[in-house]
Amino acid sequence: MSDAERVPVEVAVGVLVERDAAGQEGRFLLTSRPPGKVYAGYWEFPGGKVEAGETVEQALARELREEIGIEIGAAHPWQVLVMDYPHARVRLNFCKVYDWMGEFQMLEGQQMAWADLPVQVQPVLPGTIPVLQWFAAERGHVGPTHLD
Repeated sequence: MSDAERVPVEVAVGVLVERDAAGQEGRFLLTSRPPGKVYAGYWEFPGGKVEAGETVEQALARELREEIGIEIGAAHPWQVLVMDYPHARVRLNFCKVYDWMGEFQMLEGQQMAWADLPVQVQPVLPGTIPVLQWFAAERGHVGPTHLD
């Protein structure tokens, strides 16, 4: 089957961003892929598949509850990216999230890190790199966005 024939899986992705009192965006949350999953140990923005009947925002709220134990406020649709991985073609629906409640819990055995540009954790999942480039463009960041 060619890539063009593979129907993308809809995925909701949460870009949790801290803001200062002036509303300036700061650090963002990355989590590692849990053991036993494809690309285990790679760093990404948390999220997961959109189930039948769910909106992207509903899926994101459910996934973040299941993965990292928090309840989110509004999800702000930001960017959409289709990625072809060997195991799947995915449409990543990135939403910025500024408001959440609860303590972060790594419920799938993953790790978390608050990051800024350039991102220090590695390796970074291929689908995460464009997001870092979007952040760089928004923030006027010059130079590498992550370590190789």
